Amino acid sequence: MTSPLRVALHSGQLDQPVPGGIGRYVEGLLRHLPEAGMRVERFAGDRWRYEAWHRFRRPAVRAAGDVVHAPSLAVPPPGRRPLVVTVHDLAFRTHPECFPPRGRAFHERGLALARAEAAAVIVPSEATAAELRDAGFDAARLHVAHHGIDLDAPDRRGSPGHQFPAAGLSPFQASHPHWQPVGGVPGGDPSAGPEEPLGLAPRSYVLFVGTVEPRKGIDVLLSAHSALRREGHPDLRLVIAGPPGWGETPALDGPGVMAPGRIDEVTLDALYRGAAVLAMPSRSEGFGLPALEAMARGCPVVASDAGALPEVVGDAGLLIPPGDPTALAAALHRVLSDESFAASLGAAGHQRAATFTWSACTAAHLAAYHAALGLPAPPPPLPPPGPATAPLPPPGPATTQLPATGPPPVSPPRVGGQGMPGGATGGPAAPS
Repeated sequence: MTSPLRVALHSGQLDQPVPGGIGRYVEGLLRHLPEAGMRVERFAGDRWRYEAWHRFRRPAVRAAGDVVHAPSLAVPPPGRRPLVVTVHDLAFRTHPECFPPRGRAFHERGLALARAEAAAVIVPSEATAAELRDAGFDAARLHVAHHGIDLDAPDRRGSPGHQFPAAGLSPFQASHPHWQPVGGVPGGDPSAGPEEPLGLAPRSYVLFVGTVEPRKGIDVLLSAHSALRREGHPDLRLVIAGPPGWGETPALDGPGVMAPGRIDEVTLDALYRGAAVLAMPSRSEGFGLPALEAMARGCPVVASDAGALPEVVGDAGLLIPPGDPTALAAALHRVLSDESFAASLGAAGHQRAATFTWSACTAAHLAAYHAALGLPAPPPPLPPPGPATAPLPPPGPATTQLPATGPPPVSPPRVGGQGMPGGATGGPAAPS
């Protein structure tokens, strides 16, 4: 193929009240696929068009493109062109209690369409690839493309033409029973500069980033935070940064808890850089983008040993059993109480994040598009121009004994998990 490959990309996730991690993925594709020499034609659909797509397979996509790419399980009819679908996870099957019945039905229909019609299926992790093989997908159609990370400051990045709304503008936030606007959070200062986001001093808070819903383990995190404040960390804050998703979570108004809702990119960057640790106690993750974003900024990560999180975090963070608030409290206490250990995790995470590049991610997408079109595999991407970035010094020795004070001792959380070589090896929008 001599002319640039054209991709008709469904970008409707960006128009959802809660774009979530899939929205960030779509924004990344809009920014980086053209950098890899592809032409992207955007198209979108509303809730009713999604229903028509899934029930009647009409209307067919009219946007120009050699392939049609659905970056979620809102799967449009491609017409006479090859269809490529990204499946992020099967949480609606593995944790059905975290999804409303209508949402589960929508995702199941999208999965069935992907299995029946997609010429190529892109997944963000080997963990999701394994789930799809178990669900009956042909392994030859699966292409793993680990998400990439933008390491530039957010105000220096280019824009694909779509801007997420500013903090607090989600129309669902005002009606959410557990939500507080930034200005109403004790200690929250919406005018604070990036050095102290929301008026928080550096290293004074544990950070959670993501859509607030049961699958994310919010209940476990709140319990662990309460235990830490009772036993050795009375002033510790917990910042839960993200919009409400579907499903009920415990109230976010406990002592020391701040829930600013959806925040802008500059504030998010500052929160990552100022946090003592990122907590990601999810029950299931197809990738775990907040963990990668935190590691890229040198923020230590404590995450569940669930789904793709061990694949992303590797040996650069602490992994704990999902659903265990005692283990989570012990792991957070270890990071909060040992500055040397926290620094070593931050350095290791920064090094690991550098292996998740958008050039590798887009190369894996290009390979999937070529496979869908029946074309030979494209050549591997060239290394970026310029001198290589000097590696960070190796992390120092990890402390293996928890301090005597703090939460009751448990089996120590393990450092790291499933290893992953650098580069690429291969909750979508739905009616509620």
